[in-house]
Amino acid sequence: MHPSSRWLPYPAASLLALGSLFLLLPMASRYWLGWSSWPGYASDLGIGSLLVLLCYRRPWLTVPLAIAWALLLLGNAELINAVGRMPEPSDLKYLSDPQFISQSTQGSGIRYPLLAGALVATVLACLLLGRRQGPNIPRYTYALPVALLLGHAVGQYVAPSEDDQWRLFNLPHKLLAEGASHVRLALEDHWYAGDESGLPPDIDGLSKLDMSGTPLLPEGGKARNLLVIAMEGIPGAYIARNRQLIGTPYAEDLMPRLSQWAERSMTTPDYVLHSHQTIRGLYAMLCGDYGKLDSGTPKGVELLNNETRNLQCLPHQLRSMGFRTHFLQGAGLRFMAKDQIMPHMGFEQTHGREWFKNKPYLDFPWGMDDKAYFEGALKYVQQLRQDRQPWMLTLLTVGTHQPYSAPKEYLARYPTAKQAAIAYLDDAVADFLSGLEKQGVLKDTLVVVTSDESHGLENVRLASAWGFNLILAPEQDKLPEVKRGVYGHVDLTASMLDYFDLPIPDNIAGRSLLRDYATPREIMSYTNGLLRQHDGKVFTECNFQQVCRRYESSGFIARSAKYLGRFSGRQARLVSQRAALLDQSITGGQVGQRYQFANRERINLKAGPNDDWADNLIGAQYLEMPKGTRTRVTLKIEAVRLDRNGATLRLLTKEYDRNNALHIPALPPLKRGESVELSFDFDNPETRKAFSFHLLGEGHGAIRISDFSVVTEPLPPELVAEQSVDTALEAAAH
Repeated sequence: MHPSSRWLPYPAASLLALGSLFLLLPMASRYWLGWSSWPGYASDLGIGSLLVLLCYRRPWLTVPLAIAWALLLLGNAELINAVGRMPEPSDLKYLSDPQFISQSTQGSGIRYPLLAGALVATVLACLLLGRRQGPNIPRYTYALPVALLLGHAVGQYVAPSEDDQWRLFNLPHKLLAEGASHVRLALEDHWYAGDESGLPPDIDGLSKLDMSGTPLLPEGGKARNLLVIAMEGIPGAYIARNRQLIGTPYAEDLMPRLSQWAERSMTTPDYVLHSHQTIRGLYAMLCGDYGKLDSGTPKGVELLNNETRNLQCLPHQLRSMGFRTHFLQGAGLRFMAKDQIMPHMGFEQTHGREWFKNKPYLDFPWGMDDKAYFEGALKYVQQLRQDRQPWMLTLLTVGTHQPYSAPKEYLARYPTAKQAAIAYLDDAVADFLSGLEKQGVLKDTLVVVTSDESHGLENVRLASAWGFNLILAPEQDKLPEVKRGVYGHVDLTASMLDYFDLPIPDNIAGRSLLRDYATPREIMSYTNGLLRQHDGKVFTECNFQQVCRRYESSGFIARSAKYLGRFSGRQARLVSQRAALLDQSITGGQVGQRYQFANRERINLKAGPNDDWADNLIGAQYLEMPKGTRTRVTLKIEAVRLDRNGATLRLLTKEYDRNNALHIPALPPLKRGESVELSFDFDNPETRKAFSFHLLGEGHGAIRISDFSVVTEPLPPELVAEQSVDTALEAAAH
């Protein structure tokens, strides 16, 4: 007799195990995590009941589905906790990867161990009880999940919700919705192919410089120097005055000391961040242009191939006017190729972790902890002040990047490592600002405090796009305490040049924070997989299905807005076309790409195993390889000073942070006094996004990368057609 029959008949025990995994746990975790909503429960019930029916009497299907489901459920919860966003459909490739789960929780451990334990137990129960056959289930029962999912779709169409995506969908449901959307968009492409006017949408309101406002400082600013402080991932909701002015229900006061400094500054509560990722935020604020409004190659990387647009970035402009320009961050520079991008933008001195001689207080994998970083930065400012020449210094913190780290006393005061790390940053930056004041820096320096991106907040509308901007100026009494109007990172370059009364290049976009405007403006953002556009009166938000909602709203960041209706089709396509045109501001829509990531600097190797990200020796991250192209990679590495054992080198490629299936030739061992060379290519039958090269090395000594070129060019038309046939046959086989 099977053990389960002591308590329940076998079929009932099997159904109970399957129901616990696919139905009860998702719904219970949704309630426990605070994601309750009727559409969310309908999504869980619809997908869960479908999986129960599919797995019942099919043990060969139960095993992969149960394991994948458990990893999806846990990975989704962990990612939302870590960065405040639900994965995009493309992220599904790596949410089922244990490597992702371990790396995303490195340092602080799994955030939800009870959920993980319950998932393991129910998966084991399903595997044990799914081996025997029970009675058939009538086919008409499949009508239940179909009805639930159709009801969910109708409900969202009739009364769309403003809730976060994870409140409305579970991951498999979102994937199904995305698939249906792809089919619909493909049909629309065919339907509208011969019915377009051929005229591109107007983007002048987004891409042009607007200096028509009334200056707040008609005679220009008094400061001689500029200090820009960009803090990793901090949303505008952490500033108390911003919360009050926007009227957000979020009340947690994680940065009280920075909020006190905001009371002394000019704060802009309706401040928009245009995208995720540090390099995109830095590009937008320092070059007066929108970063990519999708997940394609960052414009900072594309800037390396452009010898004219980089001259219009803020560091180059100030440098041409006699400023010494410096960039200092707490992490290594090779990640995201900042060792090349920042000098190309115009920084004459670019430093990372290697500059700091003071001992860190924490062992943090990315670099300097925030307290040690700001102590070092204060000494850096002291050095700059020894010379009478004006200077610009841009600072970038890293301590509030995942995995979050903080001293024990902070971890004891807060329920999560993330909150503790934010509080630790609050004390560190407040002490730094106080140190600047004691040194007299604030008397002759314009200080801008902002963040590179936002890690978002649950239950806070638009938190992923909500940034902040604090301006401390010598003439603070002439500036308003609150800067009204909608502004964003795209405005920072124009604002700084306006303050110093310097000419502003025509290709710079945006408005000046140091001017008052009588008319509203247009602005765009792409965060959490949502493309958002605001024209001063109407706020439009388009989801991954290219279904857009319209709201009446005088501002971009607002607690709530009046719903006006939804649209799709050609109107929605115009929104995405405007974003696509903004994305081409550097490349002009050209397909060919040529990047050189080698800088010939000496690189000291580690003796032990490497972290794929923190120890990456090359900055070729988050590239896009367009469909119908071929990519050729050429690599040469020289031994500078190695012991007799030489060095072991590995080259990995990833898409969306997960190892992919590309065949990359192995690098031979690097021996003392010699060099290794490698050249290979691969085709891109479909677009590759968020593509990264990871070069890792182990050994005692140092190497030099003298060549790492990545060239992507269009394939001949006949090869593209051949690949399309192969792809279609492959899809049909699946």
